[in-house]
Amino acid sequence: MENDSSIAQIAAMLRDEVSRLRPGDRLPSSREIMRRHGVSPVTVSRALGQLAAEGRVITRPGSGAFVARRREPVRDAADLSWQTVALGDRVVDDEAIAALLAPPPEGVVPLTSGYLPLGLRPDRQLAAAAVRAMRRPGVWATPPLSGVDELRRWFALQAGGDVTAGDALIVSGGQAALSHAFRALAAPGTPVLVETPTYPGALATAKAAGLRATAVPVDRDGVRPDLLAEAFAVTGARVFLCQPTLHNPTGVTLTLERRRQVLEVARAAGAFVIEDDYARWLTPQAPPSLVSMDGHGTVVHIHSLTKILSPSMRLAAVVARGPAAHRLRAAQLVESFFVARPLQEAAVEFVGSPAWRRHLATVHAEIATRRDALAAALAARMPRAEPYVLPIGGMHLWLRLPAETDERALVEAAKRNGVLVSAGRMYYPAEPPGPHLRVTHIAAAGVAELAEGVRRLAESLP
Repeated sequence: MENDSSIAQIAAMLRDEVSRLRPGDRLPSSREIMRRHGVSPVTVSRALGQLAAEGRVITRPGSGAFVARRREPVRDAADLSWQTVALGDRVVDDEAIAALLAPPPEGVVPLTSGYLPLGLRPDRQLAAAAVRAMRRPGVWATPPLSGVDELRRWFALQAGGDVTAGDALIVSGGQAALSHAFRALAAPGTPVLVETPTYPGALATAKAAGLRATAVPVDRDGVRPDLLAEAFAVTGARVFLCQPTLHNPTGVTLTLERRRQVLEVARAAGAFVIEDDYARWLTPQAPPSLVSMDGHGTVVHIHSLTKILSPSMRLAAVVARGPAAHRLRAAQLVESFFVARPLQEAAVEFVGSPAWRRHLATVHAEIATRRDALAAALAARMPRAEPYVLPIGGMHLWLRLPAETDERALVEAAKRNGVLVSAGRMYYPAEPPGPHLRVTHIAAAGVAELAEGVRRLAESLP
């Protein structure tokens, strides 16, 4: 048996020699190595075998040994499977929201997004307002923790009733406001009542807060107060989320009588009503807000500037009173301190300028034009897809499809055909009553693109 130490010594010498050569260079022959070091052929063969196993040399019978091409060491792939156990089962499903926020591919007609398109956004006026805001004293200083006073007063005035600036808390957009409200008003594991269908972002936010969403049906006058009272009694819930003006996705607006009934039902149940007033500026005929009709701290009111101005205007106010207001302020403080002051100051400059009213008038006129064009195109090409209502304002129509329609297959076929629409299923916290689509008119470039989108959608029907 060959001496292992001799093999190790020859292997070490050869490694040193390999390190000085370039890939492809030929090593000395086995005979030369034997002569230099006085070792046997077996020792040389085994030493070269070790270097070949290490990937340092390549041996070619009859030709000799050559320096191998150097490879970077391959690290083992990280094993992240342990996180599945550590995180538990509180999965946050962002698929529906991501689909709504994703920019459409080139050449695809978007009948999905709920934000103003480039030509309708007041970008130039917002930029001018931001320039003026930058000249305000202390614009880069720490703002009041509840928000800039002027902005809080403005939001309080829009909410109506006897709401004051002291009731308003400035937060980073409507979605953040929903998250704050859910976490402040309901404990994880408890039920929360929501309209059905409803905004999928609200469902995802409730789930992320550890809440169980229970559905309360709406009709053409809004949520049904009788079923709301029953849901409170059956579930023991203490929070009800609603969009009483231009409800997403149906477009219905809660009647004045039902607004009073909803407040009575919630007060009898000792429960909060979260009023998501996201669409107040998307209609020229907004009814009184729920919070303006509430004298007992029942309503937590959310009012955002994002939909009417720009996706990047992430500003909203949460209006609340009593201990709920304190809890909301505490949640905002520990989670994000405050909203950036320059953004707040820019909003104050814009809504206080003549450009604000001009912008509202432009948007209202464009919404009416687009709604009518979308409804006409659907009636002509898809007469069996019936709009639930034709809302005065808003950004979309809610379509009831024939019962035999495969909703998922239609959405996928439409996508392949170059038009994006929202499947109705994502808007339901429980089983949907049938196939639906939400089609949005605001994101398209104009009326011509809306007509083209409907044409593509109609051609996608089986």
